[in-house]
Amino acid sequence: MTDSDGSTGTKRGGIGFFERYLTVWVVLCIVAGIALGKFAPDVARTLDGIAIYVNDAPVVSIPIALCLFFMMYPIMVKIDFHEVVKAGKAVRPVALTLFINWAVKPFTMYAIASFFLGTLFLVFIGPDAVDLVKAPFGTDLAVGERYGAGQVVLVDGVKMLEVPLWRSYLAGCILLGIAPCTAMVLVWGYLSKGNDGHTLVMVAINSLTMLLLFGFLGGFLLGVGRLPVPWQALMLSIGVYVALPLLAGYSSRKWIIAARGEQWFKETFLRFLTPVTITALLITLVLLFSFKGETIVQNPLTILWIAIPLFVQTVLVFGLGYGLSKLFGLTYENAAPTAMIGASNHFEVAIATSAMLYGLSSGAALATVVGVLIEVPLMLMLVRFCLSTQGWFQHEPACDREQSDAASIDRGS
Repeated sequence: MTDSDGSTGTKRGGIGFFERYLTVWVVLCIVAGIALGKFAPDVARTLDGIAIYVNDAPVVSIPIALCLFFMMYPIMVKIDFHEVVKAGKAVRPVALTLFINWAVKPFTMYAIASFFLGTLFLVFIGPDAVDLVKAPFGTDLAVGERYGAGQVVLVDGVKMLEVPLWRSYLAGCILLGIAPCTAMVLVWGYLSKGNDGHTLVMVAINSLTMLLLFGFLGGFLLGVGRLPVPWQALMLSIGVYVALPLLAGYSSRKWIIAARGEQWFKETFLRFLTPVTITALLITLVLLFSFKGETIVQNPLTILWIAIPLFVQTVLVFGLGYGLSKLFGLTYENAAPTAMIGASNHFEVAIATSAMLYGLSSGAALATVVGVLIEVPLMLMLVRFCLSTQGWFQHEPACDREQSDAASIDRGS
């Protein structure tokens, strides 16, 4: 049986095999990446060196770009954007979700990550520890020149920017904070017995909103953090990792349904795509950890220092969304996905952008991967919390829920 999101499972929309054990796969990738970096260090460097260069600086790693496209395309092809026009039927939950995702979440992420990484954990990370990241795309900086909190240095004939390590981790956290989830949240919404229609609408709206706000908010918050603000690379990243798969997904969805029918699209095509996103993600993670393995081995608590602020941020944003939903009188079926959408992150886009902006071996890229590591167990914990507190809210009439579920099955999103 195929779930409504194209995954295979025992129930519509239930969490699939790959998604259920995502944390396990990520841990295995950490081990494999560290081993690759130790015993075959030239493999990952060679692959990452196959890139598009501008001014003698690598801008886009072609192997990573291919992996990241296949991370995004299966997500985008599942979205039925016709549902956006129906958002007006649920103004309050849609408005609240947009407010939390774009007016609150990016700024709380910046504040929490700055406090933990730049103050509370700084002594453990290392006040003098530095990271080498890509020089901002489109700039022509001289060696020794200062840029934000960093300094331009020459590494193997390539200009790099040497920045404080904690600020590099901060950059990854910022990129997670400005990337609302548009994939796994379909699973979290279903498991918490939420309104599938509202979740699907918000997935479509968030995907479109990212085209407008991701680059703007990312550039602003990175600038506040005295980090490289490669505006051209930010725009290129949105084009390559959001707009391109969005267009490909929309176009191919229409063509496939017209040519083969909606049933074939849902039961065959989406089932084939189910492991593609996770597989592409895991390949990327192996390469990433092949670079960062030495850092992790020397300081294995690095992941913990990054995970704690991400955990605090997720719980805080979830609590805010859940509490405001109660305050504004939303039903439980709308309150649960509203809180889930705000709490979860679109880590595929965050990883893609951090790799393009700062490099696969950067601390920023590592921070986005920690987001993947904690996502599944933390969101499952929040799902259980929602189910145990259903009595706090009013509920939709049973007939409305059945109609919403039937519509979701028909849409096959």
